[in-house]
Amino acid sequence: MMHFFNNKRKKILISVLLAGFIFIIIGASNSDTYRSIARSQRIINEVYKHLIVNYADELDTDEFTKISINNMLSDLDPYTVYLESEERDNLDMLTHGKYGGVGIQLGKRDDHLTVISPMEDSPAKNAGILSGDIISKIDDEDVKDLSLNEAAKLIRGQKGTTVVLTIIRLGEDESIEFHLTRSDIQVQDIPFAEMIDDETGYIVLTRFSKNAPKEMEKALRSLLGQDMDNLILDLRNNPGGLLAAAIDILELFVPKGEKLLWTKGRNKESNRQFISLKNPLLDEKIKIAVLINEGSASASEIVSGVIQDLDRGIVIGHKSFGKGLVQSVYGIDQKRSLKVTTAKYYIPSGRLIQKPDYLNNQIVKNVAIEDSSFKTKGGRSVKGGGGIVPDFIVENIPVGPLTRECWRKSYFFSFARENKNGFESFEDVLNNDGIMDAFSNYLSNQELDVKIDGQSQFEESKEKLQSYDEKNAKLNYALKVIEEFIEDTEESLFQDELKNLKKGVYANFAQLFDGNKGRIRYNVDQDEVIIKARQLLHDPMAYTETFIAVTNN
Repeated sequence: MMHFFNNKRKKILISVLLAGFIFIIIGASNSDTYRSIARSQRIINEVYKHLIVNYADELDTDEFTKISINNMLSDLDPYTVYLESEERDNLDMLTHGKYGGVGIQLGKRDDHLTVISPMEDSPAKNAGILSGDIISKIDDEDVKDLSLNEAAKLIRGQKGTTVVLTIIRLGEDESIEFHLTRSDIQVQDIPFAEMIDDETGYIVLTRFSKNAPKEMEKALRSLLGQDMDNLILDLRNNPGGLLAAAIDILELFVPKGEKLLWTKGRNKESNRQFISLKNPLLDEKIKIAVLINEGSASASEIVSGVIQDLDRGIVIGHKSFGKGLVQSVYGIDQKRSLKVTTAKYYIPSGRLIQKPDYLNNQIVKNVAIEDSSFKTKGGRSVKGGGGIVPDFIVENIPVGPLTRECWRKSYFFSFARENKNGFESFEDVLNNDGIMDAFSNYLSNQELDVKIDGQSQFEESKEKLQSYDEKNAKLNYALKVIEEFIEDTEESLFQDELKNLKKGVYANFAQLFDGNKGRIRYNVDQDEVIIKARQLLHDPMAYTETFIAVTNN
């Protein structure tokens, strides 16, 4: 959504949050402000000039300038940053909704650059690249020491150009070269939108790019065509994106005329209101549950917070990140930009989602104290103070040390990749009674570094105690008892953690066979937060009482 200001200057405003930003025109300032700016600028220029000219060692001017600017910004909020050309890729992807590439989701598995999943109808998919393929070279460059971001930048490029990927594939004696012509890859914000039972639709939204509203509308229409009565909208680990996309998506859910959001800043143009201007696609009879966690930020918090404030649905999971600041990007030249926090945003109850203490108060005048208690449209209490607090908190099930080690070293993925060819489909994996015995044997041949909780502290204490009296019989006996306990516990870890280990094994097989959709489809029945959401949505009384019980407190 675009809004036009200052027609004389013909400049365009694009509203953006978190991974994207809001472009605005600086309003006129009074003469005192300009004099203060000029005075400070002279001081900075003089200091900079003397350092560059007179410092004992010759300074790299470009690097010194970049470091100086970053130091200048370091006491402000974490979203006010200096951007150079290579750091603007995410902004371009969000605002354009596409990028030049071959359509591969990359990951690091066992220190190898690995194809997690090729995108449907992409150059990579059409050429025959498979999930689990290891990329050893990009063009002529060895990828061994490249980070994921560095590798992604090499693979991306202008539409129509060619990139050569050298692939190592399990079962093939020699590496395979794929000559891929880059095309426009559409940013996909919704990797999954399906009915998960006869009444309930489930949509996963991973970001808010330019494409998100159209994808959401398409997904909702499909689910409505399958007689959806309940909707689960999963915003967990969604870092945000375009504000305009969040507003457009909200208009699919909430009644026309509702106040969705307002922003407040120092400049006139920063003070804006957003009202729902369209009739919603979803009838109010359709129950909604929004899932959030600590990784849900910015635009995700707007959507979940507005739905909560307007009593349009329930929010389930964990408290969100707490990012409620609006940024503006100002172009310095063709390669450099400055992203500046210019406003704060507030949702219908009046809550500021931004968590407190985000900048150095010594450099800020008149720091405002925000309220901490607010009311929804129906009068129930909701908390302020940063982030969105769910209506229902679902505690995370602790992950044991063996399961953590398997995730850390990609043993789940490696096992599935090595054994995939022994099955025709994921269904065959599920029906194989010996799969977990095979995984246990696989782990017995790996270098496991598993320590139960407290083991590291025990080993440190043991060393210190023995330094006092290494031959003390009572001490050595006590230490031996603890060591035997640790050994017995480690031997039983596989059975103790069998449920979580199964989830890891099956989820990776599901992804190798059916991509991200297969993995998500499998996890639907394993995910405690989704299970809780389905219980509440299937119980009309429990769902309705969410909006009533708090009101009567």
